[in-house]
Amino acid sequence: MSETTKSSFQQAQEASSRGDLVSAYDLFVAADDAEPLGPDDLALLADAAYAAGHVDRAIESWERVHAANLSTGDQLGAAGAAVRVAMHLLMDTGLMAPVRGWTKRAERLLEGLDETPVHAWLAVARNYERLLSGDFSTARRWARLAVEIGTRQGEPAAVALGRVAEGRALIYEGEVQRGLNLLDEAAVATVSGELDPVSVGMLYCELLCACQALAQYDRAEEWTAAYERWRNEQGVGSLRGRCRVHRAELLRLRGHCGEAETEALLACEELRPYLRREFGWPLTELGRIRLRTADLEGAEEAFLSAHEVGWDPQPGLALLRLAQGDIEAAARSIRDAIDHPMNVPSKELPPNTELRRAPLLDAQVEIAVAAGDLERARWAAGELEKVAASFQSRSLFASAAMSRGRVQLADGEVSAARISFDEALQIWSEINAPFEAALARTGLAQAHRAEGDEDRALMEFRAATSTFERVGAVYHADSARQSVGEAKPVKVEADAAVFRREGDYWCVGFEEHTCRVRDLRGMHYLGRLLADPGREFHVVDLVTAVGEGSVGVSADFDAASAPTGDAGEMLDTRAKDEYRRRLADIDEDVEEARALGDTERAAMAAAERDFIVRELSRAVGLSGRDRRAGSASERARASVTQAVRHAMARIKENNKDLGEHLDRAVRTGTYCVYSPDPRAPVDWKL
Repeated sequence: MSETTKSSFQQAQEASSRGDLVSAYDLFVAADDAEPLGPDDLALLADAAYAAGHVDRAIESWERVHAANLSTGDQLGAAGAAVRVAMHLLMDTGLMAPVRGWTKRAERLLEGLDETPVHAWLAVARNYERLLSGDFSTARRWARLAVEIGTRQGEPAAVALGRVAEGRALIYEGEVQRGLNLLDEAAVATVSGELDPVSVGMLYCELLCACQALAQYDRAEEWTAAYERWRNEQGVGSLRGRCRVHRAELLRLRGHCGEAETEALLACEELRPYLRREFGWPLTELGRIRLRTADLEGAEEAFLSAHEVGWDPQPGLALLRLAQGDIEAAARSIRDAIDHPMNVPSKELPPNTELRRAPLLDAQVEIAVAAGDLERARWAAGELEKVAASFQSRSLFASAAMSRGRVQLADGEVSAARISFDEALQIWSEINAPFEAALARTGLAQAHRAEGDEDRALMEFRAATSTFERVGAVYHADSARQSVGEAKPVKVEADAAVFRREGDYWCVGFEEHTCRVRDLRGMHYLGRLLADPGREFHVVDLVTAVGEGSVGVSADFDAASAPTGDAGEMLDTRAKDEYRRRLADIDEDVEEARALGDTERAAMAAAERDFIVRELSRAVGLSGRDRRAGSASERARASVTQAVRHAMARIKENNKDLGEHLDRAVRTGTYCVYSPDPRAPVDWKL
């Protein structure tokens, strides 16, 4: 190593030791560019690259370690590097065919060698490949092997991950208590002090995934709190963003949708450099939050973006169509999701099991009842009952009771429906899921009304309305209020033009017609425009001016540092080369699967190939030119425009005259402005 290279390398090590991982990565790259690093130093570069958000460089570096060790005859070193490549592919790309290729390389290299820690980590990788592919019995065998070898070889991280993976496999097979017991055993390792920070983060994430898949929210909340502490103190790589998504899920459940959306947005930013198909996971959670708060345009943007990266956004997309009033499209969408599920492997979600079908079945009942297809609704409710019985989850029992009540009410079995809704209400209340509890109250109110007990019906509708308002479920609150036959009283000066925020609502008055509109992001933008007629606001300045008071505006948005140009290539050269290497791995896997007659594996690998080809096509335009990603300004333009238009649509539903006035006077784009007719100025009370 030359003196120049040695100097860069030493500086890189110093930066890494003080936690400046971005600088460490740049210095490692500079040293490598000056003189190619050896296997041990490349391993340091790989770790720094991953921590700094360059997952493709991390994988490439481990591939170089593999090749370098092969060239010198170091079979064990080459096998260890192959396992590291497989683990990165597992955690961040979700591409199972390349994972199988790299684990096979490792297995061939380890043949004839005495047992080592690499054998334990190979077992971990093989277990997860099988687990994510839905082969639970084989996954459990590999998990048990990881525990046994890891124990003998002194690899506590491999032991802990093997235990939690075996527990997840048992849960997916319906052996819930045995699985939960293994999770508890694995959890001890998080506080043992034996694991490195990254392994602790992985273990927290695995425990949370298992708990949330089973809807064990109390357990999940405990592990989320511990995961949060780890993220704040030692978080690295994609695990920081994954922690945010888990937190967003629980915040949504607890009714804190504003905080949940902020966490989901930050998770998307943090996970963007790391994830491929699984980037659809935080996007789908963002869509679910926005759907709950009636930001239908924002929800659609999130769900469709998830679909674009190869993720299954269901049942959110089908429920969005229902909320938009397109019952026929909702029915088609959910039926297709159940009949032809997307088998996208995910470390975060359960594979294609009955547990993964549960949310689809729940949505199918709601949509089928709305469509009048009671036969389909009865079937879905019955299937959901079976899933709840198999997994003994309280939240699944609550979902099943709610679905059963909906079908019974539609069938005219009013007394039975009342009992089912009451059961759902009790469980959701005990779980502390206010939105779901309020939904159960509306069903209970409808049953009371059908039985002729109007007093109790009104009591439940009012309680539901209060809860919906508190959690920001605008449409549900409006619907429950209409069922009561009440409108919120609004006091406003006669003939005044009013656009004023009052708590969770905006008082909006125009031409003798006054109404209240639920707080939305777009209302804040409109308020800023109305306050300064004729002034053009750049969208980035508009977002900054609105600031933290707006629903869903991230407090971390820094307009001063936002780039004015584009965000560079959609896929850089290294990422495109990475994808092309994976295509070769996938083609080899398809051929082997076909030779073995494994049609399911061949289909999954073919789907992975289609995904990579689609991603490369999106990133490369005509004549092979690279397509450019949107700038911060462009993202702000799209977000502000959608938010403003959605708010204006809500206003128009309640005040047609004002809606038409805003349609004429508000212009959106990179610059937004409110320009009323100068012959008829409006004196707004803000």
